[in-house]
Amino acid sequence: MSTSIAILAAGLGTRMRSKRAKVLHRAGGLALVEHVVAAAREIAAAERIVVVTGHQSADVEALLRPTGVSFVRQDPPLGTGHALACCREKLETSSGMLMVLYGDTPLLSAATLQRLFETQERAGAAATLITTALDDPSGYGRVIADQHGNVEAIVEHKDCNAQQREVRTINSGIYCFRAELLWRHLSEVKPNPLSGEFYLTDMAAILRGHGHGVRALHINDPAELLGINTRVELAEADRILRQRKTNELMLAGVTIERPETVTVDPGVTAGMDTVIEPGVRLLGNTKIGEDCRIGAGAVIESSVLEDGVVIGPYTVITNSRLDAGANAGPFSRMRPGAHAGPNSHIGNFVELKNTYLGAGSKSQHLAYLGDSKIGAGVNIGAGTITCNYDGQKKHPTTIGDGAFVGSNSTLVAPLEIGAESYIGAGSVVTENVPPGALAVGRGRQANKPGWVEKRKKKSPATTD
Repeated sequence: MSTSIAILAAGLGTRMRSKRAKVLHRAGGLALVEHVVAAAREIAAAERIVVVTGHQSADVEALLRPTGVSFVRQDPPLGTGHALACCREKLETSSGMLMVLYGDTPLLSAATLQRLFETQERAGAAATLITTALDDPSGYGRVIADQHGNVEAIVEHKDCNAQQREVRTINSGIYCFRAELLWRHLSEVKPNPLSGEFYLTDMAAILRGHGHGVRALHINDPAELLGINTRVELAEADRILRQRKTNELMLAGVTIERPETVTVDPGVTAGMDTVIEPGVRLLGNTKIGEDCRIGAGAVIESSVLEDGVVIGPYTVITNSRLDAGANAGPFSRMRPGAHAGPNSHIGNFVELKNTYLGAGSKSQHLAYLGDSKIGAGVNIGAGTITCNYDGQKKHPTTIGDGAFVGSNSTLVAPLEIGAESYIGAGSVVTENVPPGALAVGRGRQANKPGWVEKRKKKSPATTD
C-alpha cells in the first residue's frame, strides 16, 4: 500500500520562551522539523508529504521547500484534529495509509515509521498508534489495551480513575490510519467543551464506535518519542542525536577520542582510520577521507578533506578543500574558496581566502593569502601578506612554481611573480617579477656608528 504523511508543525511553542517557532529550533545540526521530514521521506515520496504550518509559516515553508514536500496553513490553530482536517484537500484522494507525525519529535526514526506501517498493514485495523511506557506518565493520556494489543480506550490524565493512573503506557499521538476510514469519520471529531479545540485522540473512540479495530505499537525507547517543549528537552535531543552520529562514525571505522565532546552534523562523512580528537566540530556537509587526523578544537564546516590530511588543533576551515596529504594548523584559518593542494602545508596563524596553494607549497607562519593562485613547491615566508583589496575592488596575485617569497613581504595586487623567482625579505612588491629574477623592494639600510652614545649625551637619563 502507498503511504501519505501529514506532519503537524503549526504550533507556537510558548514553553520554549522564544520569538522563533518551536519547530525551527535546532538539535543535532538541523531544525527539529527537518529531522521529521527526513525520516518521513525515507518511507514516502516527497509529493505525498504535507506539512501543516501556522506560526511563522513563511519561515518554516522556506526552510523545507527544497525537500519537495507541500504545505497547508492552519489559521487559526484549533487543535490536532483541525490541523489534519486542513490536509483534506491535498490528501483525501490518497489511498492506502496516512501517517500523522509532529514537527517537534526529531528523534523518531524511519525504522520505527516502517514498523508502524507494517504493523498497521498486517493488522487490518482502522488505525495503529505508537505507545511507550514512562516511569512517570503524569500529564499524558493513558492507553488501555488488551493482551493482543487492541486499544480499548485512550484516557486523558485528568479523566483517569485511580486504577487507570497506575497505567504507564502513554499515547504518543503518532498514528497510521487507513486513509479511507480516516477521511470518512474525521468530521465526527467534536470541539472540546473547555478549549474549543478538535483533538485527534478522539478518533480512536470514533473508529471503535463504528466497529473498527485500533492497534497499538509499543516502542521500548521512550526517548525516540520525545516531543520538544522546553530548552532543557532541546538540549537532551541534541545530545542524543549527536551520540547517534558519533556512534555511526565509530562503527564505520573512525576513532573518536572522547566522543561526548565532539559535535558532528548529520551530513558529515569520514573514512576508515581517521582520528578525531576531543572538542572537534564537524559541521554542514563536510567530507573527510581515510587516515586523516583532526586536531583538538578544530572547527570544519562544509569542506572536503581527502585521504591523509592532518589538521592541527584549533584550526578553522569553512567551505574549503584540502587535497591528499595536506597539512593545516595548528591555529590556521581557511576561509571560503581556499584550496590546499597535495602535500601542502599551512602553518600556525596563516589565513587563506579564495586561494589555491599548490602541491608541496608551504606557508608555515603568520601570513595572509587572499585571492591568490600559488604554484607548486612555493615557499611563503613568515609575515607575508597579499594586499588584494584597494578599497573598492579585489585583485589577484599569481605566484609561479618554485618561487621563494621572503619573510615579511608585502605583495600588492594585481601582481604576477614568475616561476623560480625570489622576493627579498621585507620587500614591498608592486610590479610583476619575471621568472628566475630577484626582486628587492625596500629602503637601503644605513648604519650610524656611535649614534646611541651621542643621543645619551643630548638627553641624560632621569631618575625618580
